[in-house]
Amino acid sequence: MKKKLLSLVLAASMVIGLAGCGGSGDNAAESTGEDGSKTLTVAMECGYAPYNWTQSDDSNGAVPIKDSNDYAYGYDVMMAKKIAEELGYDLEIVKLDWDSLVPAVQSGSVDCVIAGQSITSERLQMVDFTEPYYYASIITLVKNDGPYANAQGVADLAGATCTSQLGTIWYDVCLPQIPDANIQPAQESAPSMLVALDSGRTDVVVTDMPTGMAALVAYPDFKMLDFAGTDDDFQVSEEEINIGISVQKGNTELLDQINSVLDNMTTEDFDTMMQEAISVQPLSE
Repeated sequence: MKKKLLSLVLAASMVIGLAGCGGSGDNAAESTGEDGSKTLTVAMECGYAPYNWTQSDDSNGAVPIKDSNDYAYGYDVMMAKKIAEELGYDLEIVKLDWDSLVPAVQSGSVDCVIAGQSITSERLQMVDFTEPYYYASIITLVKNDGPYANAQGVADLAGATCTSQLGTIWYDVCLPQIPDANIQPAQESAPSMLVALDSGRTDVVVTDMPTGMAALVAYPDFKMLDFAGTDDDFQVSEEEINIGISVQKGNTELLDQINSVLDNMTTEDFDTMMQEAISVQPLSE
């Protein structure tokens, strides 16, 4: 869901710094083992629960992170496992910073990115996207006993001290819609924006539904405000809430293969998988 300004200066270094693995042109999953098996290499942050996170063991089916002693799990890993299994590929998870994800796909260093990326026109200039693998609506988090706990719409948040994650539509698009908002500096990560709300440094955090649901598990004194269906909701485009899997431009073979898996899934399947991810995320323990 994070709509970040993407740095391209890392692209050249990614070609050298990461092992080559089938993202080039019309070839999908080109990394082939000695036994002839093919590997789908998927990049993500491994730090964006419930979409993806890092853990110390393989519990719940977590997957080893390349060049690390840690494991990755979450909705994105669950989806990556399903896609790899359906397509007959082994799966390799690569942990990268957010701004390194698109350059890695562009350079062919990874096959695809499954990391909660919204399908924006800006990104479509750099990579190709599959059909959505999740639809994430916008919500607001406040404290149960805070001054905005009974807000019924965006207008009721007027004058709020607010923040969200750096480079996201939550921060760049939604917060400016709050009348007379006292917009604080953006937070580097989703966990840090939740800490800002918990500590009282901010009254309001705007985020997406899965992140909000996960936050309620870790912070029972938070309250989720969902203005969807009202006349006073945040105004965002469909491209900002439709989340897809990015592949290198022109890699139609892999794009079609992944879409063939997604075509057999429903929004109910997505929601069930997300609920499972939320139930086992580290914050829930």
